[in-house]
Amino acid sequence: MEAARIVGLLADPTRLKVVAALALGAGTIEEVAAASGLELKDVALAARRLARGGLVRRDGHVLELVTDRFAAAARAAAEAAPAPEPLSEDPAESAVLAAFVREGRLVSIPAQRSKRRVVLEHLVRVFDVGVRYPEREVNALLAVWHPDTAALRRYLVDEGLLSRSAGLYWRSGGWVDV
Repeated sequence: MEAARIVGLLADPTRLKVVAALALGAGTIEEVAAASGLELKDVALAARRLARGGLVRRDGHVLELVTDRFAAAARAAAEAAPAPEPLSEDPAESAVLAAFVREGRLVSIPAQRSKRRVVLEHLVRVFDVGVRYPEREVNALLAVWHPDTAALRRYLVDEGLLSRSAGLYWRSGGWVDV
């Protein structure tokens, strides 16, 4: 079953409520109606559609969510998805960045210094060379990456990638794209 088909089946609010009730333990049409606040006829129609779509097994009034369809669809979608663009031309750096950067956000700050340095050198590129930034602007730029702006700011300064004086920050290290 394709992920798009599952999403299509769940796009209807009534069918989504039926699936939610089943996932939370309801096992009959009556239990789904009670848990979801839907009328019995609406549950029955949604269950019939979900059964035709392969997400629900139906035996009279007894309903069962076919949860393995979700996992199979997720695996198939992941296998069909194109590989993400590498974030660096260096394979070692790209591997580190792939582990810590998802969809333009830092999922966690690496504890290991060498990996943290790779991430920080990637992140410092948001700062222009020769521009002085007030702390508020530094925080705004770093918040796009990760909510712990104070830690990122501190690491960037400690690693010599940003310098600080009188409440202003400026880029002082790392590679510069030309």
